[in-house]
Amino acid sequence: MQLPAADGVIFEQINDDAGYFYRGKLIEKGRSQYQDYEVWDTPQFGRLFRLDGCFMTSERDEFYYHENMIQVPCITHTGPRRALIIGGGDGGSAEELLKQPTIEKVVIAELDPKVIEIARQHLQAVHHGALDDPRVELRIGDGFRYVMDAPAERFDLIVLDLTDPEGPAEALYSEAFFRGCRALLAPGGALSLHIGAPVFQPERVRALVERLRQVFAIVRPYFLYIPLYGTLWGLATASDTLDPCALAADDVDRRIAERRIGLLQHYNGAVHCAQFALPNSLRELLAQS
Repeated sequence: MQLPAADGVIFEQINDDAGYFYRGKLIEKGRSQYQDYEVWDTPQFGRLFRLDGCFMTSERDEFYYHENMIQVPCITHTGPRRALIIGGGDGGSAEELLKQPTIEKVVIAELDPKVIEIARQHLQAVHHGALDDPRVELRIGDGFRYVMDAPAERFDLIVLDLTDPEGPAEALYSEAFFRGCRALLAPGGALSLHIGAPVFQPERVRALVERLRQVFAIVRPYFLYIPLYGTLWGLATASDTLDPCALAADDVDRRIAERRIGLLQHYNGAVHCAQFALPNSLRELLAQS
């Protein structure tokens, strides 16, 4: 949902009855072929990026989202080599993937070339040059078609780093698309995605988890507070074999050390396990029928 910015105040409405704001200075705004975009400079988060009136990422808090979206399945995997990101044109997910020493190739299938242009110009502190790493291959085009046209290559991780499930991204949250992703996974592979705010969007969160359960044998939703999004936020992994809940905190910390993964500002073994500990209200919301 989109509300107009006034006098340097940036609003986001998270549902029909709630929202929040930040203050900042508008640097750039416009309309690409697909969506409205804005870049702000803010006292709280530094450079901040929005699409269609929704906060996407910022310089100072992107690690909450990207580290947990990527490192949870990557650390659970014995050694991911190939990854596919649908969306993710800001480069934050690619930057996290490149921390894994076994990664050989990352494909970013981004619909909107303007997002990549903005990232290169304004969001260096998010991607840290990952968009130009030789292991990263940029493919501008429809991520839905890329997956459903079934490329011959298989991936150890598929990341849906998308806008909310409405507008251009809606089809990318469908059961048919999840099945297409499953077909592209290598043995032992996993899908990773965000599923929304359980306090403000409970039906969306429930529906996405149920949809994933129709496709994958192991679906693990997990939750953390993301400052830019102003609330508790849900992520999930889905796989036929990979189960992040099978790892103890010591296992996670050992793998981080063995792989010499540095520059983690949020993710560690204790955080890995804690995110899967659901309060009773979320257990009830996500109970399997």
